[in-house]
Amino acid sequence: MSEIKASELVLNPDGSIYHLNLKPEHIAHNIIFVGDQFRVQEISKHFDVIEFKTQKREFVTHTGTYKGKRISVISTGIGPDNIDIVFNELDALVNIDFETRQIKQELTALNIIRVGTSGSLQEHIPVGSLLMSVAAIGTDNMLRSYRSEGHTNLAMEDAFIQHTKWNAIKGRPYAIEADQELIAKFRSSEMHEGITITAGGFYGAQGRVLRLAVEDEMLNEKIDSFKFDTHKATNLEMETAAIYGLSKLLNHHSLSLNAIIANRKNGTFSDNPYETVEKLIIYTLDKI
Repeated sequence: MSEIKASELVLNPDGSIYHLNLKPEHIAHNIIFVGDQFRVQEISKHFDVIEFKTQKREFVTHTGTYKGKRISVISTGIGPDNIDIVFNELDALVNIDFETRQIKQELTALNIIRVGTSGSLQEHIPVGSLLMSVAAIGTDNMLRSYRSEGHTNLAMEDAFIQHTKWNAIKGRPYAIEADQELIAKFRSSEMHEGITITAGGFYGAQGRVLRLAVEDEMLNEKIDSFKFDTHKATNLEMETAAIYGLSKLLNHHSLSLNAIIANRKNGTFSDNPYETVEKLIIYTLDKI
């Protein structure tokens, strides 16, 4: 087995992985992703013990225990490009020997739960509710940098392309389901379920217009009415499909959970978004 070159697996002088500034012993196998670096402490404040903290750029990590369970919380920052960094470096931490620079013979699967905020696309999912992404469609092209054939849901992709009249110049969307065991573990009567659409940007990619015209002015309305099997498109954000895609390719387990703080259909925004986020945090910690 060939050694992974220093230019490919980049380590810091102390032996930690380049962007995350972590060594293998610093992370648990149950990991919570958050986008906002300040949300890391909002989760770790519930830990019984915090054993390790570090930060490099927007990547903040706290590892500790909650009711006897060892958990790491990591801020990813915004967007699929950051997910690409975080996911590959986490996988390297558990599945590559940093001394020999070779892939380990026995691979480790991580459990990764995203805890984020989002706006609902459907009137029946009100502000203050919780949402589980049972699948995600990525419009960002990040996963297309890898050999993803056979790992994506072609039927869902085709249905989305046909429904939205997707312009091929933007690349082919990719569709990925969440981990079925995690869906079963986190499912409850208080958790809505649906398909999350992941965009590669916040403005034009999500149909927002400031000074630049968007490629498809009707795209958001088409997304709002998209349905595949029994699930509708329920929310629009910037990370979930990338998380699901890399989980599938690297054989990890992932699930995205959302605190709904806005509803685009009726134009409402939460009076107390922090209360909804806190509810989701406690729900997630107790279910892990």
